[in-house]
Amino acid sequence: MKYKNLFPMSEEKKTKAEDPAKEVVVETTTAETPNPSEEPAAAEEQVAEATKLEVAEEPVVEEVFDWDVFAEGGLASYSKDQFKELETMYDATLPDETQAGVIDGKIINLTDREAIIEIGGKSEGVISLNEFRYNPDLAVGDTVEVLIDQQEDKTGQLVLSHRKARSIRSWDRVNSAHDNEEVVNGFVKCRTKGGMIVDVFGIEAFLPGSQIDVKPIRDYDIYVGKTMEFKVVKINHDFKNVVVSHKALIEADIELQKKEIISKLEKGQVLEGTVKNITSYGVFIDLGGVDGLVHITDLSWSRINHPNEIVELDQKINVVILDFDEAKTRIQLGLKQLSAHPWDALDQELKIGDRVKGKVVVLADYGAFIEILPGVEGLIHVSEMSWSTHLRSAQDFMKVGTEVEAEVLTLDRDDRKMSLGMKQLTTDPWADITEKYPAKSKHTGVVRNFTNFGVFVELEEGVDGLVHISDLSWTKKVKHPSEFTSIGAALDIVVLELDTENRRLSLGHKQVEDNPWDTYETIFAEGSEHEGEVTEVHDKGATVLFKTEGVEGFVPGRHSEKEDGSKIAKGELVKFRVIEFNKGSRKIILSHTILFKEALASERAAEKKSTAKSMKSVQSKVEKSTLGDLDVLADLKNKLDNQE
Repeated sequence: MKYKNLFPMSEEKKTKAEDPAKEVVVETTTAETPNPSEEPAAAEEQVAEATKLEVAEEPVVEEVFDWDVFAEGGLASYSKDQFKELETMYDATLPDETQAGVIDGKIINLTDREAIIEIGGKSEGVISLNEFRYNPDLAVGDTVEVLIDQQEDKTGQLVLSHRKARSIRSWDRVNSAHDNEEVVNGFVKCRTKGGMIVDVFGIEAFLPGSQIDVKPIRDYDIYVGKTMEFKVVKINHDFKNVVVSHKALIEADIELQKKEIISKLEKGQVLEGTVKNITSYGVFIDLGGVDGLVHITDLSWSRINHPNEIVELDQKINVVILDFDEAKTRIQLGLKQLSAHPWDALDQELKIGDRVKGKVVVLADYGAFIEILPGVEGLIHVSEMSWSTHLRSAQDFMKVGTEVEAEVLTLDRDDRKMSLGMKQLTTDPWADITEKYPAKSKHTGVVRNFTNFGVFVELEEGVDGLVHISDLSWTKKVKHPSEFTSIGAALDIVVLELDTENRRLSLGHKQVEDNPWDTYETIFAEGSEHEGEVTEVHDKGATVLFKTEGVEGFVPGRHSEKEDGSKIAKGELVKFRVIEFNKGSRKIILSHTILFKEALASERAAEKKSTAKSMKSVQSKVEKSTLGDLDVLADLKNKLDNQE
């Protein structure tokens, strides 16, 4: 680092010069190279200055000259503190090269091709105007960012670049704009697939077509070449991609307008608006900067299928504010509330028990809504459509648009609710039920429904009864009613019990005939033998059908074994013996095994008896022969004794 040009020569003269002759040498040595055109004048000024110094210093008392103060080359040397101070002063005159070499410079002159930039150094830099094409309003005095490429080139000129500096700082500005949600200006350069390319701080950003405006834009070309305001919405640092939006600014302004308008709204306030959009669930009304929704239920007191039955697009209508949410900027509007409620026009003389006429407007599984007057409806529940207790749907009785007559069952003017009934217009079949269906009387009904425990039989519209599963047959064991009959089939029944208070009938089918078990008691007496067909075989035994009598019996497993050791099989015709008969529980217990076991036992008894008789005969013979032998032995013994 050179310091010979830091201070003017006059300062050195005042502080350092002791000998005029020496001073002249110092001055000529440290002075900058003068301009050739100014050499004579400078020389004369130096000579005159030296002459003045000599004249002025002649009367000074001669002092000892300190040669150690000056260096070998005739230059003054400084202490470390002085050198550090001078170095700091010099660095302060140089431009700031922080921020990755990007500094701010000031335009001091503009030519046809270049801009002269002053950055605070010993010399100025030059930048081509091509780098400022994006800014046609560039003028002297403007501050621009520059990058120092070289301190000096081969000609000694300071080399600067605005394009490089702008690129470096652009990412900092873009990141700052994104983080701080700042509004930036951008130049729309061209159209691309799906949107536009925008120059923001020298960076090419992408503007999606959906982010140009709040309304769909079909012609993108009208924006090319325009400078617009944008908001940086997304940055991809890995791929150096920037996404901007103009729509976000518009939406922000709209939200501010909405909040301002909503803050002035009041419930019950009537406003004029324009129908902006019609949907299946309601109508959007433009109130002048903010939209509100009229739900389909708030369009008319009477039922409608679609809002277009009431309003049209761009139609101006008056609406009332029902509710609004400042936080969510939602406004709920109403149209029907501007007219009187139809219930107020309902005849004040109408009371419970009166008959009314109306049109079916809505059908549901549970009932039908009848419109008595426009906006006044009553519900006929499906249970009030017929005296029948059999569950059915409202569609079985009527259709939408049908004119019906009904009786008022309940009427609540405060809650504006009304229930109606149709079956009340006909005679209640249970009114004279004891006369038509007395106990033990026989009738024919229709099977309407099955349950696990029985069958529901309809005797007439509104009169149903239950036949318990145990009352279906005297002889057959029924596991489920579907095994015995089918829905829609005719069934003969006997009224067993009548409960008028709870509207219940207990019916029986087997009671139509006499109890055959009175006869079976004599036929299937214990010990009697019969031939039957095995109809079912299971773990516990087998079921046997006696076709002649039409009754079933049960064979336990231990009694189903045949003589050869096998079990009786389904479909076999086998002979059985009745081992138990129970008239009360209607049970016949059978056994096949006992038949051949008893025969075997009798055979064994006969054999045993015959064997015993034979043994007795043999025994008597043995006894006789034994007595004779004893006499012979006695004689033989006597002979032997005599010989001795």
